[in-house]
Amino acid sequence: MSTPGRGIPSGGTGIRLHAPAPGWSLDADVVVVGSGVAGLTAALRCAAAGRRTVVVTKARLDDGSTRWAQGGIAAALGEGDSPEQHLDDTLVAGAGLCDEEAVRLLVTEGPDAVRRLIATGAVFDTSAETGEIELTREGGHHRRRIAHAGGDATGAEISRALVEAVHAAGIETVENALVLDLLQDAQGRTAGVTLHVMGEGQHDGVGAVHAPAVILATGGMGQVFSATTNPSVSTGDGVALALRAGAEVSDLEFVQFHPTVLFLGPDAEGQQPLVSEAVRGEGAHLVDADGVRFMAGQHELAELAPRDIVAKGIMRRMQEQDAQHMYLDARHFGAAMWEQRFPTILAACRSHGIDPVTEPIPVAPAAHYASGGVRTDLHGRTTVPGLYACGEVACTGVHGANRLASNSLLEGLVFAERIADDIAAQARTGGGPGIPVPSTGPLQPAGARYEVQRIMTDGAGVLRSAASLAAAAEALEGLYATALNDLEAHGKTAEPGVDTWEATNLLCVARVLVAAAQRREETRGCHWREDHPDRDDARWRRHLVVRLSATEKRALVVVPTDSADFPSVHPLSTPSLEQ
Repeated sequence: MSTPGRGIPSGGTGIRLHAPAPGWSLDADVVVVGSGVAGLTAALRCAAAGRRTVVVTKARLDDGSTRWAQGGIAAALGEGDSPEQHLDDTLVAGAGLCDEEAVRLLVTEGPDAVRRLIATGAVFDTSAETGEIELTREGGHHRRRIAHAGGDATGAEISRALVEAVHAAGIETVENALVLDLLQDAQGRTAGVTLHVMGEGQHDGVGAVHAPAVILATGGMGQVFSATTNPSVSTGDGVALALRAGAEVSDLEFVQFHPTVLFLGPDAEGQQPLVSEAVRGEGAHLVDADGVRFMAGQHELAELAPRDIVAKGIMRRMQEQDAQHMYLDARHFGAAMWEQRFPTILAACRSHGIDPVTEPIPVAPAAHYASGGVRTDLHGRTTVPGLYACGEVACTGVHGANRLASNSLLEGLVFAERIADDIAAQARTGGGPGIPVPSTGPLQPAGARYEVQRIMTDGAGVLRSAASLAAAAEALEGLYATALNDLEAHGKTAEPGVDTWEATNLLCVARVLVAAAQRREETRGCHWREDHPDRDDARWRRHLVVRLSATEKRALVVVPTDSADFPSVHPLSTPSLEQ
């Protein structure tokens, strides 16, 4: 039932997006923001526990990042495999920064979580001979433990099953809705979200969903770079919302660049076709223009080394040969294997004039996955009471400095279930109204999106240095300072709308990423500093925690932790942080 709007967001920083006041509202026990594997799993489990649940998603229910996942979902399901072996591979990939307790939960609870996903309706590929789930390998895994569906359409199958289950459960959904800000009560507790419904949504304009629990499952922020595997909706909205609400983020400097993205030219922008790691898992080779395999000898797993190592290997070879891309050669698969095992990738390549059956595929690294995000504990709780995060928007400590291939879908499953169980264990409470905050941050003009992408691609991409990061920081601060001056000195800001809200969110997460990347003077995992080429455990085997200053709107407070231990989450605490 709709009720009149009850106020606008209150955040721990006193900052919100410039937007009209809500004109409509819904009441719920839980609002889930996002409709990928994490969001829909959390919604189904919360609803099953008797909590009135509303799912808010930016596009259609099946339009998030999950449906683009090709490779599969990692879990110790095969004979001879074990959670302990999965743990070891994850810790190695994370380059010394994983939270071991979080990883142990992931790998031990993961197999049963996958079985529950199958019970929900997801159909994985099985062996014609044994009827058992077929498992393959990907980078960093010493065992075949990747379950896949439709050959290379795992994400699409998982999304289909979960969307159908959500509809069958009668869970209320609001599609085509961009989340704006967190609603908080006078004590700083979560009270819901504001959102703007676009196009074909169920409501018009800005509204609110009032709920004492909010689960952020908004996915990644790949659109902060010019070329990415992420869909256009991945603009860092959840991280930006959390920061404005006073939450902490961690490890945002660790952006994973997928090694093998179909190269469409040096000026290609937006979402790029992914060539799954599973192709290498089935025996494809990385070669240069002369057909020479360059990963052999660089790592014991060669092309199946962890993603950061393969991406660096490709970039080094490109530099050595002054080339714009390398090649992935899987001609030896033959037409039948390509058509049966990798039909989606085959179709994508052929649509761009490349036939993997008869020629090598041109590939280069592109932004793929944010290993960091909104800092949570083992139950998905953030530093803001009532605000949870799971999936790519969260930093659970599982991924460390570099995500192990196909652990992302598993993390979404496991931690979504843990969040729902935590909510179900609490007494039902009514959400108090959000109290108005008069202070709004400046909106960026729509064109700033492309300026941010250019700045980040040039200065904070695969290869980083003090000089490139300083130039990026200066340019980003220039964009923010100009908009802030226009707002404070002249009372002007860009017109509120989806384009300007997204551009503002992208600038927010870009500033945090660059600030953390400047601070981390080493090379670790997927953070590669040319001027600090070595891993420095003595100084940098620790996390960087970032929050927006509650007193100075322009300040990013960045502080390293005392050790590699993932810091505890204490809602509403204000640790002593130095600039």
